[in-house]
Amino acid sequence: MIEWLLAPIDAARVHDVPFHQAWHGRLMVIAWGVLVPIGVLAARFFKVLPTQRFPEVVDNRAWWRTHLGAQWSSLAMMTLGLLMVLNAPTVQPSLTQASWLHAWLGYAVLALGLTQAASGLLRGSKGGPTDPRGRMRGDHYDMTARRRAFERLHKTLGYAALALSAAAVLSGLWQANAPRWFWLVLTVWWIAIAALFVAFQRRGMVMDTYVAIWGPDPTHPGHPSRRPRRDHRGAQR
Repeated sequence: MIEWLLAPIDAARVHDVPFHQAWHGRLMVIAWGVLVPIGVLAARFFKVLPTQRFPEVVDNRAWWRTHLGAQWSSLAMMTLGLLMVLNAPTVQPSLTQASWLHAWLGYAVLALGLTQAASGLLRGSKGGPTDPRGRMRGDHYDMTARRRAFERLHKTLGYAALALSAAAVLSGLWQANAPRWFWLVLTVWWIAIAALFVAFQRRGMVMDTYVAIWGPDPTHPGHPSRRPRRDHRGAQR
């Protein structure tokens, strides 16, 4: 059993990965296979913690720190992983199969990751009664067009990056002819993440960021109940 687990996934090829490519792969798997899913779960389901006395207690930033830490750490690891493979002194023959696909997937994920970071920096001001600077007016509190655009763009590109990163990781594992145990561990981890996603979704743990920060009172100017809605034809009402 141990020999089977240690054997490469494709018995017709050897598993011989040089130092630079090996660390490129490890960094990318940790970044996109582990950290990014954790950041997504935190942002989607833990804006209000199970132990939090909501709505008496609002603006718990545990989810924000987790999401920000996971995403910035993954971006740093991704950049380092890219530098590792670009500065590799040799190209291993066993790594050349479908290398173009893995490379393009990787660059697409990198572009999405950088776009996510840029959109986060350009998301606008916060405002509201919990703003540490005491400014009530703000892009988020007033839900300006800028903030609404950020909400749509950041979430859409985030899930797109997550899907593409999975494809990039899998293509990289195949290209490196990773051992079977690695495939099994990563598969179990992703299944666990998907199961938690479904379980949290069914438990109704999704909370609008606005409500989590300022509470459910509809008197707030950007409260979800006060935002423009569109009918089935896309017309504003």
